[in-house]
Amino acid sequence: MAGHSQFKNIMHRKGRQDAQKSKLFGKLAREITVAAKLGTPDPAMNPRLRAAVIAARQENMPKDNIERAIKKALGGESENYDEIRYEGYGPGGVAVIVEVLTDNRNRAASDIRSYFTKSGGNLGETGAVSFMFDRTGIIEYDAKVASDDAMLEAAIDAGADDVLSSESGHEVYASQETLRDVAKALEAKFGEARKAAVIWKPQNTVAVDDETGEKLLKLMDLLNEHDDVQNVYANFEVSDALVAKMGG
Repeated sequence: MAGHSQFKNIMHRKGRQDAQKSKLFGKLAREITVAAKLGTPDPAMNPRLRAAVIAARQENMPKDNIERAIKKALGGESENYDEIRYEGYGPGGVAVIVEVLTDNRNRAASDIRSYFTKSGGNLGETGAVSFMFDRTGIIEYDAKVASDDAMLEAAIDAGADDVLSSESGHEVYASQETLRDVAKALEAKFGEARKAAVIWKPQNTVAVDDETGEKLLKLMDLLNEHDDVQNVYANFEVSDALVAKMGG
């Protein structure tokens, strides 16, 4: 669990570093459009769309952009995106899952494969590493929202499976089936979460040395910078010193 939390902090570092807001907004808009197209365009009735809108708000995406992305789906003018999951091994044999929304499967596959190969890893078949992860819901709150005990009590009452609290915030885990109900119960008590989504959570993490860690972080950055990549998950831990060196 600690490794997962640390890895998430690395991803937050990436988010803070990313000066290309337009690229980030483009990815967020793509997820909003796809979510609205697949379900109802009302975030209150569509959990995936609600999660996408919350993610966009967290990145200060303008309200007009969010509404435009939803309208795009309604108007039928949006491109057709394929949802693809790539799985493989990065440097040091670390398991990596990449979630993609693309309008060009061949381009996405070629690019993702080349990133893995250049880093010293290799792309596998679907299912190659996902058995090492749990598909679970996560609801995140800032640490200041509630004490650890108060969040734990509220999460248990709401039907959550697990809670991990640290100075970086509260992570509440729930099954895919109960995520919506747990999120609603917590929102009634603490307000809107900073994140509510279904993720791939590593069952265990592996500690890597700084040399391998640096290669892995560079691979994560490469993947995250690709226009088609929505989410990247991996099961490694690196030293605090390396996080600081890499710009944490």
